[in-house]
Amino acid sequence: MERVLVIGAFGQLGSELTDELRKLYGEDNVIASDITAARAQAARGPFEQLDILDRARLGEIVEKHKITQIYNLAAILSSIGESKPGVAWNVNMNGLVNVLELAREKGLNKIYWPSSIAVFGPDTPKVMTPQETVMNPSTMYGVNKLAGEKLCQYYFQKFGVDVRSVRYPGLVGYKAMPGGGTTDYAVDIYFKAKQGEEFTCFLDKGTVLPMMYMDDAIRGTIQLMESPAEKVKIRTSYNLAGMSFAPEEIGSSIQKIIPDFKMIYAPDHRQEIAESWPDSIDDQFAQAHWGWKPKFDLDAMSKDILENI
Repeated sequence: MERVLVIGAFGQLGSELTDELRKLYGEDNVIASDITAARAQAARGPFEQLDILDRARLGEIVEKHKITQIYNLAAILSSIGESKPGVAWNVNMNGLVNVLELAREKGLNKIYWPSSIAVFGPDTPKVMTPQETVMNPSTMYGVNKLAGEKLCQYYFQKFGVDVRSVRYPGLVGYKAMPGGGTTDYAVDIYFKAKQGEEFTCFLDKGTVLPMMYMDDAIRGTIQLMESPAEKVKIRTSYNLAGMSFAPEEIGSSIQKIIPDFKMIYAPDHRQEIAESWPDSIDDQFAQAHWGWKPKFDLDAMSKDILENI
């Protein structure tokens, strides 16, 4: 029986992924951990408080619960990373090293670590960005993710650590609030629309970015992790695509359901970050190697979110 530790389990991705993993493996076999001890979340199942930088504590939890898999979701995201680059490097990189070293020493079955479209940069091809291409990230978050991809590949090739990864586009969900990313507007906009409020967008019109509904992201993550090792042929990180849209397109999608919804534009420092990222992603290798295919387009996502919040 697999015993799974989710690090960063109370975040936007972690909260939903933890629930799905518990459906798959059983509640008692999936241990949620986070740097904060949120009582409401911890009450939902087994929980351990953990700072990813505390290597000894991490080892104790792995031993205590006989962990076989780790999903390391702890991260400082793009917008916050630009204001706190040293903190971002410490959490994103040293935290990853702690997990990889523990996996090597203990012979853990599998490790999951998420990368991001932030690995790409302003000189990367923007349309249908290929799996292998120019990568010159312009943010600390992107630098961390690119270095992390190479580190994961190194631990697989050198030590046989079965570490798997996807490059997430912007993730849109409604069950937990986002944590400081450049694509966060696409989460907040639905809450404002449902509350009947005008929405102020921190990205400008025409800023097309690759995005994905959280349901697809969770499904793709688990699909990769459940695939036989021989099908996982890329050990840096797989491109993963869902849909691409600009702020005015998500606004129009909402207006099909809430006709009176209004939004205005006030671009801030996140505009420059967004402009360095691709418009769309080529994920042909994820499709070919382990059968990836998204289910949601923009209108289907808008309908599902507005029905549920």
